[in-house]
Amino acid sequence: MTTDNESDYKVGQDNVDGKVGPFGFDIHNPVFLISGLSILAFVFYALALPEQSEALFSWLRPFLTSTFDWFFLAAADFFVLFCLFLIVSPWGKVRLGGKDAKPDYGYIGWFAMLFAAGMGIGLMFYGVSEPMSHFGSSLGGTSMEDGVRTDWAPLGAAMGNEAEASRLGMAATIYHWGLHPWAIYAIVALALGLFSYNKGLPLTIRSAFYPIFGDRVWGWTGHIIDTLAVFATLFGLATSLGFGATQANAGLNELFGVPMGITTQVVLISAITAVALISVVRGLDGGVKILSEINMGLAAILLVFVLLVGPTLAILTGFLDSLLAYFQYLPALSMPFGREDVNFSQGWTSFYWAWWISWSPFVGMFIARVSRGRTVREFIIAVLLVPSLVCVLWMSVFGGTAIQQVIQDGYTAVSGAPLELKLFKMLDALPLASITSFIGIILVVVFFVTSSDSGSLVIDTITAGGKVDAPVPQRVFWCIFEGAVAIVLLIGGGLAALQAMVISTGLPFTAVLLLMCVAIFKGLRSEPL
Repeated sequence: MTTDNESDYKVGQDNVDGKVGPFGFDIHNPVFLISGLSILAFVFYALALPEQSEALFSWLRPFLTSTFDWFFLAAADFFVLFCLFLIVSPWGKVRLGGKDAKPDYGYIGWFAMLFAAGMGIGLMFYGVSEPMSHFGSSLGGTSMEDGVRTDWAPLGAAMGNEAEASRLGMAATIYHWGLHPWAIYAIVALALGLFSYNKGLPLTIRSAFYPIFGDRVWGWTGHIIDTLAVFATLFGLATSLGFGATQANAGLNELFGVPMGITTQVVLISAITAVALISVVRGLDGGVKILSEINMGLAAILLVFVLLVGPTLAILTGFLDSLLAYFQYLPALSMPFGREDVNFSQGWTSFYWAWWISWSPFVGMFIARVSRGRTVREFIIAVLLVPSLVCVLWMSVFGGTAIQQVIQDGYTAVSGAPLELKLFKMLDALPLASITSFIGIILVVVFFVTSSDSGSLVIDTITAGGKVDAPVPQRVFWCIFEGAVAIVLLIGGGLAALQAMVISTGLPFTAVLLLMCVAIFKGLRSEPL
């Protein structure tokens, strides 16, 4: 059955309630067993047959991105348009939690938590490397790789023009960290908040599809949806952990001569997962909250330091100019069809959208839990704009500083460094390089820990049928598995393997999110205005 009436929303409580199993697990059959056993089988396969798994991962990513790049781009464009539609629609007045609901947090605290959700290992890894990569590509102009044109021709001629190449590089970076990813998160967060707070359904992904599938969401239809959410979240987190380990390894090598390689990265993942386990045992208030506050403070200190000792005027003017460039180039950047710049659309954008979609259950659930009492309009405006502007500021400060080092000072070390090392090469050209680089390593490590702990909580909630107080042993189980998956993917193919798996899980979950938009529309129609 399907429903449009608020009174029709009901919970099949016998199907939602999990049951306590061995080792104190609150198992929501069969989601926990299917997802747990499937991931366990994947880990054993990658370890037992490393050559075959590496070959599979090497083939999987280019196949998926070349075949479905149009689908990822078109879906992300739709999510942005759908959010903009909700802002101006009459349903923008609907309040999460009902018309009498009051916000749990004031604006400052709420904005801070949205900002926290937007900060992660990705910003540390790509804050310098992505603007520099796009700057170099657009400055270099046309190139040919295996007979395929990989330039920026659809976006305008920036070849040899450093100023325009900088604008284009920043516009492309903002495109990947601005409205599109946060529209993805807003869709999931709004669906979870609406159907949990307004309809009284469990805080889990399947609840959002009650208007479409009715009571079938408590059966196999819902099991499949939640299992896909677990896969997407786990591999999205594993990818972030892999990037974090690679960058931490690069920083330790730069500062202390620690050897680069898979062995060091496996040790790092194992050690940091052990720290994450301590955070899991201590709980949200005693673990992840304290670490998040420490990380936010360190990130703010590093941001302000680079802004003050770097090319301050160029950064501040570049921030505004980059935003203008973003809107100028946005139609060409987001066009899903007829693209010639396949290196950008397939190598960068398709991966990014799959990565954000994989993270959407994780970030969406966090945002939903802190947004009760907000209207749909203020919720979407805040979720789209506040974290987007923070990400733009971060990229403008770190990426803009690196670009100016190349243009003004001819500093080639940052442009020629591997992606994971570019941040440290940029800091190396500024005062107090050893201290700031060490702070950068700490930030990566603590982001690693908080992501692992928070991700364990979200996966735990999904596999426990929407319960937010499932047993600690279950979160410990998922925390260990996140680290194990990141390790076997690094062993089985490095970062390419991580990217391949996040795309393969993000692809079916993209279809889930598109269907979620239909459910949101149907759910909002039943709300009193």
